[in-house]
Amino acid sequence: MIPKPLRTLGTGAAIILGGLITLNLASSATMRALRFTNEAKRRKVASPCEHCKGKGFYICKLCKANATIDWSPLYDPVAINPCLCPTCDGNRVQRCLNCLGKGYD
Repeated sequence: MIPKPLRTLGTGAAIILGGLITLNLASSATMRALRFTNEAKRRKVASPCEHCKGKGFYICKLCKANATIDWSPLYDPVAINPCLCPTCDGNRVQRCLNCLGKGYD
C-alpha cells in the first residue's frame, strides 16, 4: 500500500505532467496551422521563381544531369573514378537554392 502523502504527490505530478504535454501538443498544432495558412497566403500573391521557373528544381549544375562526376584523390590522376554526384545524389536535378524548392520568391 502506498502512503497517502506519496499518492497525493504522485497524482499532482501526473496532473501537471499531463497538462504540460497537452499544452505542448496544442501549441505545436496551432503553430503548424499558422505556418500552413501563412504559406498558402504567400503562395497566392508571390511571383514564380525566375531561376527554376516555378518548378522548385533545376538540372544539377555539378554533374550536368549525368548523375556521376569524375573524381580522383590525386592532384595528377592516374585513374579517374566515376562517383555519385554529391549535389543531386544521382537524381539529376537539384533543389532550387533561390526559392528553396517552393517554386516562388
